[in-house]
Amino acid sequence: MDPFLDFQRQQTRRQFFVGSGLRLGGLGLGWLMAGRGTQAWAAAAGAPGRIHPPLPGLPHWAGRAKAIIYLHMNGAPSQIDLWDHKPGLKEYFDKELPDSVRMAQRLSTMTSGQGRFPVAPSKFNFSPHGRNGTMVSELLPHTARVVDELAVIRTVHTNAINHDPACTFVMTGSEVPGKASIGSWLAYGLGSESNDLPAFVVLTPSFPSSGNGQALFTRMWSSGFLPTRFNGVALRGAGDPVLYVQNPPGVDPSDRRTQLDALSRLNHLGYEKFGDPEIQTRIAQYEMAFRMQTSVPELTDLSKESASTLEMYGADVKRPGSFTQSALLARRLIERGVRVVQVLHRGWDQHDNLPTALRNQCLDTDQATGALIQDLRQRGLLDSTLVVWGGEFGRTVYSQGKLTADNYGRDHHPRNFCMWLAGAGIKGGQVYGETDDFSYNIVENPVHVNDLNATILHCLGIDHSRFTFKSQGLDQRLTGVEESSVVKQLLA
Repeated sequence: MDPFLDFQRQQTRRQFFVGSGLRLGGLGLGWLMAGRGTQAWAAAAGAPGRIHPPLPGLPHWAGRAKAIIYLHMNGAPSQIDLWDHKPGLKEYFDKELPDSVRMAQRLSTMTSGQGRFPVAPSKFNFSPHGRNGTMVSELLPHTARVVDELAVIRTVHTNAINHDPACTFVMTGSEVPGKASIGSWLAYGLGSESNDLPAFVVLTPSFPSSGNGQALFTRMWSSGFLPTRFNGVALRGAGDPVLYVQNPPGVDPSDRRTQLDALSRLNHLGYEKFGDPEIQTRIAQYEMAFRMQTSVPELTDLSKESASTLEMYGADVKRPGSFTQSALLARRLIERGVRVVQVLHRGWDQHDNLPTALRNQCLDTDQATGALIQDLRQRGLLDSTLVVWGGEFGRTVYSQGKLTADNYGRDHHPRNFCMWLAGAGIKGGQVYGETDDFSYNIVENPVHVNDLNATILHCLGIDHSRFTFKSQGLDQRLTGVEESSVVKQLLA
């Protein structure tokens, strides 16, 4: 996990002596590192035939989860209207949010200039579901049916108040661009069981026209300072899932194999000459593209799915690029040995017209989300798959702009929001953490974004404090340099 050591191991003898000459320090350094390099390569050789082998020594223990599906609701779903039931707010309708609650906390520029901060109770009904009576909004009837599998966290909080830095933070553990995403960390550390598909796959489905779609930046699935072969591979929802993955007319697969073999030999010569690790990435990517010419069409062919399965996901399952089809593809990818699947659904940024826009977002995603949990459970995959659902921050209890009984908007709120985990390693049927009567401040069991990421890594058998990569003079971690803790109460 040290790029300097990796470079030393990858150098040829000629390159080493050109770089260090016969200086005593260079010889001493080579002698000191020889044993460590030999041991590392020997350990790596323990997984013969794996295109995506794990790092030596990982996982740190046998994690309950072997794969992860991350459902990111980009734009920030309103916790007050979905998961954080606050019935007492009805008596505060259109009244000023008390200063004792807001406590002069930071506001976004979209509402900092408002003359009033009128409380906007949710117009949606909540009802108890599951063994423990978890309160769930009427907008999520299908997810409510699988609530006994979920650990709902009401007290997630983050550092950022605007979308881009907040999305960067929740995916990389830092607001500063250039860090590695959680999917890339896992692909780097744990590799993948699949030899015919990438270790980390990204899906970016369509969303309702009423949604306010924030831009998606590739840094959310980028490898950052990690080698580029650990970037997430984004599959397109319309047309060919991967551009130019198919052979052009007149090119036979055997001809393509011959071309790639010749190209690989040329790239290996370049690597022997320059020692650039990115050349190895290029070799691996060409090979993966060749394998995907067969594996991707088979992956996206839903003709062998049963009628009952397709019906469970809903009518949109046959619409290319829909969230529904993406949810089913996520299960099929995990089934085929992919380590990480990230589904990023946009349109959850409701600064106005929230009741209509939020309902449409839930209609677009709820049935497929519930079906995904049920489908994984029926196939025995939920025991080895961790499912994560959530956005980048929450929404304010006060209305942005005009407030009526039937219409309101909500601004960004980083102080508390809701996410849920389900599946391998998670104790389902629980609600963790409490907020105040206004869903504005945390009163019990706060969970920082990096605590959540530490917990996710734990479920996959990784100690976040020991999972590092040397970059810019730091032992970089997904959970940052400040102290983070696994939320043990969430674990099975």
